[in-house]
Amino acid sequence: MTDAAARLDPHFEIAEIDRRLFGGFVEHLGRHIYDGIFEPGHPSADEDGFRTDVVELVKELGVSTIRYPGGNFVSGYRWEDGIGAREERPRRLDLAWHSTETNEVGLHEFQAWLDRVGSDLMLAVNLGTRSTQEALDLLEYANSDAQTAWTDRRAANGRPTPFGVTMWCLGNEMDGPWQLGHLDADDYGKLAARTAKAMRMLDPGVELVACGSSGRGMPTFGSWERQVLEHTFDDVDFISCHSYYQEHAGNAQEFLASGVDMAKFIEEVVTIADSVAAAKKSDKRIMVSFDEWNIWYLHKEDGTESGHEFKGGAWPVAPRLLEDQYHALDAVVFGDLLITLLQHADRVRSASLAQLVNVIAPIMTEPGGPAWRQTTFFPFSITSRLAQGRAVRVPVQAATFASETLGDVATVNAVATIDDDGVSLFVVNRSTTDAATLRVDLEPLLTALGRELEVVETHLLHEEDLYAANTLDDPERVGVRRAEASVDSSALSIALPAVSWAAVRLA
Repeated sequence: MTDAAARLDPHFEIAEIDRRLFGGFVEHLGRHIYDGIFEPGHPSADEDGFRTDVVELVKELGVSTIRYPGGNFVSGYRWEDGIGAREERPRRLDLAWHSTETNEVGLHEFQAWLDRVGSDLMLAVNLGTRSTQEALDLLEYANSDAQTAWTDRRAANGRPTPFGVTMWCLGNEMDGPWQLGHLDADDYGKLAARTAKAMRMLDPGVELVACGSSGRGMPTFGSWERQVLEHTFDDVDFISCHSYYQEHAGNAQEFLASGVDMAKFIEEVVTIADSVAAAKKSDKRIMVSFDEWNIWYLHKEDGTESGHEFKGGAWPVAPRLLEDQYHALDAVVFGDLLITLLQHADRVRSASLAQLVNVIAPIMTEPGGPAWRQTTFFPFSITSRLAQGRAVRVPVQAATFASETLGDVATVNAVATIDDDGVSLFVVNRSTTDAATLRVDLEPLLTALGRELEVVETHLLHEEDLYAANTLDDPERVGVRRAEASVDSSALSIALPAVSWAAVRLA
C-alpha cells in the first residue's frame, strides 16, 4: 500500500467541457452497421430495422456527436449510393475493408438512428477518390434550405428540412499510405483548403476538421501538421488526432502508461498549431478533434496487423472484423485515456471513441441474439454522465514507475469536474503491484463553495484477474462496484487497488 496526495482547487480550472468530447464513431466496417445497429430480422428490431436493445445501450453510453461514415471507408464512398429507394441502391465493393457494401443504410437512415439515440451527426467527406465538388454536393443536400435540384431530391427522399450538420471532416487519415487517394501534406493541404473555402461559401456556419496524423508514431508526424495548417489555417477550426493503444508482449505496466503518450500527442499538436498561428501573427487557436481513439489490438505479437484477411478473393457482406474482446486491464487504461482528454479540455473540443458496436467496440451483439456491454463501456458511460461543467486540474503527488519509452510515470492520475450541483473526481491507479490511498485536500474547494460536500456516488472498476472479460457466454463477468471513499473534515480519501479506475461524485 502506498499513499498519494492531491489538491482540488477550483482555481485550477482548465475549461468548460465541450460535450462533443464524449463523441463516438460509426463506420461501414464489419458488423458495425449490419448485424450491429441494423438487423431487421432481430426480435428487438423496430419498424425501420434498428435493434432497440442496441439503441438503449448507446443511449446509456452517453455519446454526443457521432462521426460517420468513416474512417477508411469514406475515402472510396459515393454518398449518393445511400439515398433514394433502398431497392434501387447499388451494391459496391469497399476496397478499404475488402467487403461488399449493400448501401441499405445511408444518410437518411443513419440520421433516423441518431434521432433514436439522441446524438448529433458529424459527417466526413471523401477527399480520397473524390474532391471539392462532391463535398459541396453533399453539403448542399444536407444543409441548404434553398430550392435546388439537390434539396428537391432530399425532400423527395423524405426530408424537406435540412439535416443541419455542423461538424465536417475534410477526408480521413490522408497521411496514411493505406488510404485510398493518399496524398502528401502539401497536396492534401491544398485540397483541404480549396474544399474548406468552397464549403464556407455555401454554409459559413460549418466547423471544419483538417486531417492530422494517423498516430504519433507516423514518420511524417509534426511536419504533416505544420504543412497542412500552413495551407488551411484560415479556413478550418480543428486538426484531428488518431491514436490506438494495446498491450504488447504481456507488458501491462507499459500499457498502463498509454495516457501519458496521448497527453504528449495532444500537447505536441497544440504546440505546432500555435507556432503556425504565431508565424501568421494570428490570435486564432486551432482546436483538436481527437476523432479516433480507443484500445485496439491492431498488431499481432508476430509484428503483423490483425484484421481483414480473406481467401479466394471473397468480398463478404458484413464480415466479422476487428471484434476485439476487452479485458479489465483494457478498461482501466481506457478510463485513463478519458482522464487525459478531460485534462486537455481547453484544446480538445471534440473526440470520437472508435468505434461503438462490434468493431473495437464497447457494445457487442450476436445476430438474432443478445447485446452486451464490454468492459470499456463502464468508464465511458460513467464519465460521460458525471463529467459536467468545468474541467479542473488535480495535481497528484504519487510514486512513479519507469516507462521504457516515456520516462518516469506517476502511478496515480486524476482530474475533476465542477458543475452547479457538485463535483466529480476521476482517478486511476496505474501500478500493477501496489494499492494506493489517495487523499485529496478539499479545503480550497470548500472555501470557494462556502458549504460542505458529501460523497453521494462511487464507482470502482477493478478485477484481480486483469484479463477477465464480458463475453456472449458470460456477459456480466466484469462490472463496477462501489469504491471505498469518504470525506473526513476537509479531505477526501479514496482506496485504489492496483490496476483500477474510480469515479467519485460529491454533492
